[in-house]
Amino acid sequence: MTISEQASQTTVAVLVGSLRADSVNRQIAERLRDSAPADVKVEIVEGLGELPFYNEEIDGDSAPASVRALRDRVAAADRVLAVTPEHNGTMPPVLGNAIDWLSRPYGAGAIVGKPFAVVGATPTPYGGKWAHEAARRSAGIAGAVVVSDIAVSQSTIEADVTGDPEVFVRLSDALRALADHETAVVAA
Repeated sequence: MTISEQASQTTVAVLVGSLRADSVNRQIAERLRDSAPADVKVEIVEGLGELPFYNEEIDGDSAPASVRALRDRVAAADRVLAVTPEHNGTMPPVLGNAIDWLSRPYGAGAIVGKPFAVVGATPTPYGGKWAHEAARRSAGIAGAVVVSDIAVSQSTIEADVTGDPEVFVRLSDALRALADHETAVVAA
């Protein structure tokens, strides 16, 4: 890939809401990364399980290395995609905690102004829609530009999410829509 091709790539930071190494949502993230279009670079942000729970007393100039790494990865990206299951009717704590860290410092966090979308799967009849709604709401409050018309909530009860071509086309289309999303520039 040439330098000009790299410059024209849209980088999507992916936050996986499951810590299990072989989770369906991690498989979705990896498959999206491995099959991304040439103009889209998908980077899975590792280490969400290493983040301490958000605590203002340990934030600031002395924030833990894991927090600084998360913020740096998301700040360097053009877009943010959460790929997450649902835990007890809401987003997993690991995802909420990552969004909390990304929201600080208030008004200037790494997620502020970034187009943000959520996709994923969960073994419930609801396909994760409540978790995805909670993640979109939290990210929006944190300052992200939530792309609300991108939503793929898939129940793993009904389909092999990573192997079903129709489901994967929907996930790929969601990634493409996020990468193509134009954020309105507001004049100061």
